[in-house]
Amino acid sequence: MPTQQKTGFALAVVTTVFFMWGFVTVLNDILVPHLKALFDLNYTQTMLIQFTFFSAYFLMATPSSRILAHMGYQMSIVLGLGVMGLGAMMFVPAASLASYPLFLLALWVLASGITLLQVAANPYVAQLGPADKGSSRLNLAQAFNSLGTTLAPFLGGLLILSDHNGPAAAGLKTAEANAVKLPYVGIALTLFVLAAAISRFRLPALPDIEESYGISAGDSIWKHRHLVLGALGIFLYVGAEVSIGSFLVNYFSQANIGGLTERAAAGYVSFYWGGAMIGRFVGSAVLRKAPPGKVLGAAALIASALVWTTVATSGSVAMWSVIAVGMFNSVMFPTIFTLGIADLGPLTARGSGLLIQAIVGGALLPMLQGVLADSIGIHMAFAMPALCYLYIVFYGFKGSRVVRHA
Repeated sequence: MPTQQKTGFALAVVTTVFFMWGFVTVLNDILVPHLKALFDLNYTQTMLIQFTFFSAYFLMATPSSRILAHMGYQMSIVLGLGVMGLGAMMFVPAASLASYPLFLLALWVLASGITLLQVAANPYVAQLGPADKGSSRLNLAQAFNSLGTTLAPFLGGLLILSDHNGPAAAGLKTAEANAVKLPYVGIALTLFVLAAAISRFRLPALPDIEESYGISAGDSIWKHRHLVLGALGIFLYVGAEVSIGSFLVNYFSQANIGGLTERAAAGYVSFYWGGAMIGRFVGSAVLRKAPPGKVLGAAALIASALVWTTVATSGSVAMWSVIAVGMFNSVMFPTIFTLGIADLGPLTARGSGLLIQAIVGGALLPMLQGVLADSIGIHMAFAMPALCYLYIVFYGFKGSRVVRHA
């Protein structure tokens, strides 16, 4: 058993991984308006950013599990950081060539590294020390992930976005493309240094992933209603959260909403993700006393009401109602995930894999909202995530109940 001092230091090292992937993921919300203006894209074309990024979760989750089984936790984390760093460095040639497809390729490589980190770092932190403290450790690490998502829009807005709205003028296009180089080179160097540090530090050894035995003949994850409905819940939740975050800068730039420059609007996106960080601590306390299904249903009901409010209003009311959604997003993913894998027994690992793959909602639903924004306007397009939250209301109050089979 590793010493408490060594375990504590290892937890501190691995927690930085959570911060980095949160920071890099939400930096996409700044890339969306930046590349939209740079390449004069419509909303549907712009949402290829999120589609490319989150499709890696679906495509790379299974290969990442196999890499983890072969290489172990520590080297999988190191490899994930290295792949992320490679993806970040690819932004340099993408900017030099002003190539949108190359930007998308860089994002896919970056997201593939994050997928491997998600698969390796979450169980490592959960098992790094006494079993009864696993949830506490993972919540602490996820709090640092939320810190990254809060800081990224503010810093990214300062370094990447300009003070003008609309497509980049001919004389500014090169400068606009080059604006991403410095931030992403800095991210790449940080990731490479972190990977080198983790590779040299002797992290406490933990058991490798083992196949689950004892599965009853004929049993399948598809026979567990609460799991299947939970996977749909993860799909819709991640899709709604990413859709809202991706459109906030452009939304706040609308004359009837905030009339802000893109740089100023990016600062308000930090409030959206900062609310999720605060809500995570508040929700953790509430969940100690209240049933998780009811907490999830109530949070989703409030989130839906807030999005309907932004659809029906304008000005500051529309701005702050959609920003407030972040507070109620906070409890949704971990609660849906926990409810989805309840009472699966030896099928828990396979059920967890299904839920992770459902994160692909972050790739598909922003594309749908982009189509809606191009056809009915960005304001009315927010009706889509509002409907997604209504399904989560159903799942929290009723769909998450475990139906036991004979």
